[in-house]
Amino acid sequence: MELLQRTIKNQARISGIGLHTGNKVNLTFKPAPVNSGIHFVRVDIKDKPAIKAESVSVLESCKTQRRTSLGIGNAEVQTVEHLMAVLSGLQLDNLLIEVDNNEIPGLDGSGIEFLSLLKEAGIVEQETSRKYFSIKEPLWVEEGQAMIVALPANDYSIRYTLQYDHLLLKAQYLELVVTPESFEQELASSRTFCLQEEAESLQGIGLGKGANYQNTLVVGEKEVIKNTLRFQDEFVRHKILDLMGDLYVLGAQIKGKIIAIRSGHSLNLKLLQKIYQQKIKYESGSIAFGNIPKNGEELDAAAIMKILPHRYPFLLVDKIVSLEKGKKAVGIKNVTINEHFFVGHFPGKPVMPGVLIIEAMAQVGGVMMLSSEENRGKLAFFMAANGVKFRKPVLPGDQLMIEVIVGKIKTKTGQVFAKAYVDGRVATEGELMFALVEG
Repeated sequence: MELLQRTIKNQARISGIGLHTGNKVNLTFKPAPVNSGIHFVRVDIKDKPAIKAESVSVLESCKTQRRTSLGIGNAEVQTVEHLMAVLSGLQLDNLLIEVDNNEIPGLDGSGIEFLSLLKEAGIVEQETSRKYFSIKEPLWVEEGQAMIVALPANDYSIRYTLQYDHLLLKAQYLELVVTPESFEQELASSRTFCLQEEAESLQGIGLGKGANYQNTLVVGEKEVIKNTLRFQDEFVRHKILDLMGDLYVLGAQIKGKIIAIRSGHSLNLKLLQKIYQQKIKYESGSIAFGNIPKNGEELDAAAIMKILPHRYPFLLVDKIVSLEKGKKAVGIKNVTINEHFFVGHFPGKPVMPGVLIIEAMAQVGGVMMLSSEENRGKLAFFMAANGVKFRKPVLPGDQLMIEVIVGKIKTKTGQVFAKAYVDGRVATEGELMFALVEG
């Protein structure tokens, strides 16, 4: 039976303290229309920036240790994993979440209070089918002794093995087919945890400011300190909850079998990026071409040249595989040894010049802005690049996947945030500014 997209019927509010920042925060949940997805709106910031829960919004794990955080520009929302797990478990597709600080409240350290609140608000079906992404080919990621594998399947299941060198955290194993019922009964109330020595070191580096023995299971040498377990294997259940939350940032429910061993947020997010790369690859092969792009459709080089004035050898985008006019675009640049710039950069050790990576990102941003009817026929002049970081070299044979999301678009100027990936890893990122002028 085909499932429909879902949102909530009534507004709902909840308040609490961030587990890591200790900041007080208020959340307001509001219904959202079909195909809009999950958005976090920072109502405490000027212009109220909206951060969409999708792969491009994920902040690097090194910047937000021990949690998953989303951001755009200077706006961020930290520790979204428990709430995102609940949205996945309840099969909620479209939601507007207003938040007045930089971290989602920790509440009791699980997802049960979010689940109860949203069920009380009422869950309603919408008139459009749910978005799924089925794993097409096996994927895997590794970090030391930790590993996650994603395999094709007709449903969504997670198999997790937890193994710490600790008396209370010895091997725990759980396999679960994820449904709203199984999530509520088996996972939603499982709480976050850490070792006693970890708690002290985390607070030493400024984290865990809102954590206490009630919202975090602190594991001592022989017992959980000042608390009791809700399940004998509560630790592995919470690991699955975290994994579900991280993967739901894909922006669509997964169909696949996920097998995880000792994974945490860093590895979860690496798998998320690989799944997203696969999603882009398969969707780009099945989307119809068109002279006038529609949201979600692909543009080939000929269509791009109807929007941009660039031509060989300075057209640095091969195709646009996803387009949301005025909001987001994803482009592909296949880097070959035949590129003209490799002749001198550098002989015997070809590396794509960083300035041309920025130019490729700017061209994807230009397509996004100029594809809308009100901007057709205009030119997008590149004005400035801020906060640019080059994280890995781009070599012949690499495929650059460039994601650009809008910051501010005005009548005469535009601001976008861009990231260029190679094999799921960020190669270059930065904020780009444009001037829109009549052609």
